[in-house]
Amino acid sequence: MKIRETGFNGLYVVEPDVFEDARGYFFESWNQKKFAELGLSSDFVQDNQSMSGANVLRGLHFQLPPWQQGKLVRVLQGSVTDVVVDLRKKEHTFGKYFKIKLTAAQKNMLWVPAGFAHGFLTHEPNTVFFYKCTNFYNKDVDAALKWDDPDLAIDWGIQNPIVSAKDEKAPAFRQFKSPF
Repeated sequence: MKIRETGFNGLYVVEPDVFEDARGYFFESWNQKKFAELGLSSDFVQDNQSMSGANVLRGLHFQLPPWQQGKLVRVLQGSVTDVVVDLRKKEHTFGKYFKIKLTAAQKNMLWVPAGFAHGFLTHEPNTVFFYKCTNFYNKDVDAALKWDDPDLAIDWGIQNPIVSAKDEKAPAFRQFKSPF
């Protein structure tokens, strides 16, 4: 398993060792010992999975302290543009975003530490997205930022994605007072 730095403190691209033969493939998507050796020690308490059609945008979501979540995200079927925004005031990357294409074919993952807003845009029908979380979902502290906020200037590569009413009404970044 390899990790690649992103320029954001604690945010890593994870590339598993994949063993392929005529039968198919095998890889470890999570191994607590190996992740700890890489400096990514986390206790996961909840797994989430979603299925979406093509051009669906979910995000930018996060939970407020003390229910903030770290996430290990990956695509089980299809492909996405995955985007995170750093909400940690003390980091030089505060208010900046990182994006990566995650695909079932590549089997790549993204480790997103607590203190980031997260979202993704699907590219294919029936895209299955999976993530492990370090804290439980709590609707009372569930929060979002506007996916098309001009101050964030995220290039999603699409003009009119399919977005939920909640995400369409999310507040702008400049209205957000970060507790991270």
